[in-house]
Amino acid sequence: MTAPLRVGPSPSGGGPAVSLTESELAVLQRAAQGDTYSLIARDLGYVEKSVSKMALRLNRKLGARNITHAVLLACQAGLLDGRPRRHGDHAGFAAHVRRGEEPCDACWDGERVYRQEKKAVRKAAVSNAA
Repeated sequence: MTAPLRVGPSPSGGGPAVSLTESELAVLQRAAQGDTYSLIARDLGYVEKSVSKMALRLNRKLGARNITHAVLLACQAGLLDGRPRRHGDHAGFAAHVRRGEEPCDACWDGERVYRQEKKAVRKAAVSNAA
């Protein structure tokens, strides 16, 4: 698991740096895509009440009035770039590396599968050539 994301100064104006966990950032990204709390909860493996509480925590951390305002402030602070983030495959792994982050466990797993598949293709090509 990676360290919490830190951004400063806060988007609400000059306060302390904002620190978001991976799960808070995932909820924020899904809310930015228009997903409901129940859909976010189902897809991320939470109960709806947990997502609702995370949204309240996000509002407090970002100085927002509601989740929509939190998404706006997060975009202004550069936390969200408007594109969904990929996870669990080679592209997600590469995106972590490009952003200078330690890849998450799902992306490491996806990268291992990708490398195994590439190796199998190379072996098959050598076997067919012989």
